[in-house]
Amino acid sequence: MLVHPHVFQLVPQEHGLYGVERTLPNFNLLLKRCFMISLSWSAQDFRSLELMPSGPVAKQIQIIHPLLSLHSLAVWFPVSEMVFRPLQTPLISFCCSCLSVRINPGFLLLLLCLWFLCVTDVWSATFKLALIGPWSCDPMFSRAMPTAAANLALSRLRSDGSLSRGYWYDVKLLDEDCSVSKALTELGEMEGYGHAYIGPFNPALCHAASLLTQHWEAGLASPGCLDSDWANLPPITPPSRVLFTVLRFFRWAHVGIISAPSNLWESTGQEVASVLRSLGLPIGPVVTMETKNNGGAREALRTIKDGDKVKVVIMCMSSVLIGGEDQRELLLAALEMGMVSDGYIFIPYDALLYAMPYQDAVFPQLTNSTQLRHAYSSVLTVTMASDQSFYEAFRQAQMSREIRSAVSAMEVSPVFGTIFNMVYFVAKAVEERRQAGGGHWVTGNRLVQSDGGFDFQGFNQVLYGGREGRGLQARYVVLNSDGDRLVPTHSLAPTHTDGTVGGLRPLSRSFIFPGGKPPTDSFCWFSPEETCSGGVDTVTVFFIFLLLCSLIGAFSYWIRKYKRAANVTKLILTLDDIVFIDTQVSRKKLNDESIMRSLLEIKTPFRSIARSYILTTPESSNIGILEGDWVWLKKIPSFRSVLSLVQLREMRHENLNLYLGLFLDSGIFALVVEHCPRGSLSDLLSDSNMRLDWMFKSSLLMDLIKGMKYLHLRGLSHGRLKSTNCLVDGRFVLKITDYGLPMILHSQSLSLPDDPQELLWTAPELLRNPVRGGSFAGDVFSFSIIIQEVISRTLPYAMMDMPAHEIVERLKQPPPLCRPVVSVDEAPAECLSLMNECWNEDPSKRPSFDDVFKQFRGINRGKRANIIDSMLRMLEQYSSNLEDLIRERTDELEVERNKTEKLVGQLLPKSVAQALKKGKPVQPEHYSDSTLYFSDIVGFTTISALSEPIEVVDLLNDLYTMFDAIIASHDVYKVETIGDAYMVASGVPNRNGTRHAAEVANMSLDILHSIGAFKIKHMPEIKVKIRIGLHSGPVVAGVVGLTMPRYCLFGDTVTTASHMEATGLPYRIHISLSTVKVLTSLKLGYHFDTRKVKGSEDTYWLISRDGFSKPLPVPPDLTGGASNHGISLDEIPVERRQKFLDRQKKTKK
Repeated sequence: MLVHPHVFQLVPQEHGLYGVERTLPNFNLLLKRCFMISLSWSAQDFRSLELMPSGPVAKQIQIIHPLLSLHSLAVWFPVSEMVFRPLQTPLISFCCSCLSVRINPGFLLLLLCLWFLCVTDVWSATFKLALIGPWSCDPMFSRAMPTAAANLALSRLRSDGSLSRGYWYDVKLLDEDCSVSKALTELGEMEGYGHAYIGPFNPALCHAASLLTQHWEAGLASPGCLDSDWANLPPITPPSRVLFTVLRFFRWAHVGIISAPSNLWESTGQEVASVLRSLGLPIGPVVTMETKNNGGAREALRTIKDGDKVKVVIMCMSSVLIGGEDQRELLLAALEMGMVSDGYIFIPYDALLYAMPYQDAVFPQLTNSTQLRHAYSSVLTVTMASDQSFYEAFRQAQMSREIRSAVSAMEVSPVFGTIFNMVYFVAKAVEERRQAGGGHWVTGNRLVQSDGGFDFQGFNQVLYGGREGRGLQARYVVLNSDGDRLVPTHSLAPTHTDGTVGGLRPLSRSFIFPGGKPPTDSFCWFSPEETCSGGVDTVTVFFIFLLLCSLIGAFSYWIRKYKRAANVTKLILTLDDIVFIDTQVSRKKLNDESIMRSLLEIKTPFRSIARSYILTTPESSNIGILEGDWVWLKKIPSFRSVLSLVQLREMRHENLNLYLGLFLDSGIFALVVEHCPRGSLSDLLSDSNMRLDWMFKSSLLMDLIKGMKYLHLRGLSHGRLKSTNCLVDGRFVLKITDYGLPMILHSQSLSLPDDPQELLWTAPELLRNPVRGGSFAGDVFSFSIIIQEVISRTLPYAMMDMPAHEIVERLKQPPPLCRPVVSVDEAPAECLSLMNECWNEDPSKRPSFDDVFKQFRGINRGKRANIIDSMLRMLEQYSSNLEDLIRERTDELEVERNKTEKLVGQLLPKSVAQALKKGKPVQPEHYSDSTLYFSDIVGFTTISALSEPIEVVDLLNDLYTMFDAIIASHDVYKVETIGDAYMVASGVPNRNGTRHAAEVANMSLDILHSIGAFKIKHMPEIKVKIRIGLHSGPVVAGVVGLTMPRYCLFGDTVTTASHMEATGLPYRIHISLSTVKVLTSLKLGYHFDTRKVKGSEDTYWLISRDGFSKPLPVPPDLTGGASNHGISLDEIPVERRQKFLDRQKKTKK
């Protein structure tokens, strides 16, 4: 609550109450002047206010006026003293004046009340944010709608229950100049606009912005800055760190950078190169596309091709998918120069700044250009992950009226979401600091101390405030093009985006490199502890060669000797044994008998033909075919011993996923196991479309018990048993995998990271004292957790609603015991009892798998149901679901068809569109009765000269959108718009008797009424005046052209109607005699004025109609020297008048 600093103060207290403090000792001085109270708080902040004084003050007020009560106001404020911070904009203010003002008694009583409740200081609860960006420098920013994004964030902040009440946020939009030098100058003039600054987006300005905001004691948060080491800069994950993580995963160290020919992107490219070099990468050529000639892209690409070992290019420019023309030119040039087929990969830098839409998003840029679609297959897009498409989230906000703009979501830059997220993040950081400081005011320079620990719903994804000062964190994905769509191939967790720990995680789809994967570099480039050498001398190379030959010979001899001794079949597998399958190819194609037969019949010399046919390599696929059977490759960093694998290979059981061999080829080491197409047990349980009854669940559990019983009988404990290590094959048989993996990892001196989520299946005693390879009792405990998963079809401990690390700590340190809770009606009581026995805290009291097998076998004894019955029921349910799915897809297809027909109907008449869809020719048609409408803008040439091209487009779009809304309520057809000319017809293509003239006349009056209130956004001082011309007569209509066919009208009626408009006057409807005759015959009360023209037939002005009460603009009088085809100089705003005169002088020269 804000008041005048010399009267009183209202200060927020706990529980949403406010306190009042008297400060002015002498009220007589104030009575000598006039006062005015201005109550201007918003309705959502304070519905009303009631002062509830107490103590002596209350008694004094009752003496002055016992009936004093402001019942129109409703928030209670107990009288108390408090500490609050200085405000800047009063909501209740007292304005003094020397004028004589009549004050009514109620007002005077209110002043007396306020005198008793006065304070000396006023404090503010509004945290101001300044949003800085190059809003006019690039389509990525100019189409971001920053004001709408900030307002949407503020709107949702007000309804966020996690934020303290009585705390407000305000955003000021500041423009960042396209020139770095000018922008630096303007930055120094931005002091005082906010307590925290979001921006700038140009990384070249970040250092200066950091120093300035540090001097201003303000906060700075920018998604475009690449360095997080400055003292007052909140550690928002820099895009360069995410980029470094991706390059490290693919081991691409030699990188080139190409920037768009603008100051913004050129400086961005230089900063990106500088930061990557500081991280140790040997960045190659850093070039800018020149604009002097059309070969700027080719010259830049030639420089990249000349670079040493450079096969990866970072593009610093707007993405072609959001309107960037520079990237289109660059990619098409790369395609023509053969760089796509040569294995070059292009990474768009701009996508790191926002969430590129990829869920169900079709990009018309790729749909409409085969060449660009081919070129874009070499683009590896790294962008923020999202829970729903940006376009869908924007449309939902429009439908809920949170965004009141009617602009199409496809026309909005995804930077809109980044702006929303940044405003929301800063507000959450302020709230975190406020809570940590005991509720005191938060200054902007304290935001850097934010400890995070919160998450919030961003515009279209969940975002995180990282702990320990890691700042704003989000998930990222790697996208690959699939025709005209984008599909994710890798994901990057929020905690791995800083480039120090973790890395990309491959998803179900692999990235397809059209020209082959670029060569990998030494990992020393990505390791801060190692130094990469530029090269070695010839002698060293020779000795290394000899050493390698010796090692390879010794290794080959040892392998052959060991194979003979072990008397086993081939153990070491290569590309001659395994044909890798492209997982993007449909299952139908892979199962085709002819393809399978050809794969099996191909011999070694033709193996490359099979691989090129499948279009895959070992680097991009984990699935292959070995001797006609599908196999899966579990890749590991290195492999130095095959003894452990030989022992595991000898273990064979129907419920074990067999180890088939070791793949050693192309620098890849992998364990080859059977492929289970149904995925893991966890995948099966999480599939909501898969109906599992108890019989089916018990069958899966029995398979697991049999497999573990076999392992324990062979003296081997699993050690890592969990639902993700239990696979399901095509016959729904469960098979255990990863058994013996701890032994293999130990032999290779490797270890797995201790992820708390992965430890939920581990027995408590093993959590407290880890044992390599686990124990038999520990496997039984893991089995009990899997029982819980199967019964409830939820994740382990899901019903406890606790994070994984807390559950692990509770397991380590009982009591109380921490165990999952399972409902008694979800499984037989015997199964639940067995589960409780298996997770007993005392390992010695847990049953062995032999005992478990005996108990579990007796649970279903005597019941005739079996898994075959379950399968039959599932097939029936699947058939029913399939019918529902087909019906749903048919409905969706019908909806899309209706959308297409509606779109075509807006471009062509319905009858014409139907004929064209059927492939029939459209014959020209004669219409004897029709009325045509023509209008244009008076002085449009002058308006265009005073405006920028984009402003002219906005003007015409706004004007014609208004016209289109008007004609929708009349029986007319919009023929076309050419520049500022607007053409409408009635009676064509739908004949309507003699009503055509009335429909057009009524429409003209409505348009003339609406044009009177129309304002030009960029020049509101200039009124838009139009001339309207009408004429009635016969016309001929037909479709012209095959590409983009147009429905056109021909005949003298068209010429005459155009002439009526050209010879008309502003704000007047000029009609011919033929139109007057038709209107008069209708007897609808139209009013005309005659216009006398020497030497030609008289024409008329349509003035009004009976019953038409809408006001019409008054036509201007034409004075001497004036013209009905232009705008007088006096009408032009002063600031644009000189610009107009300068252009006229240049035209005359």
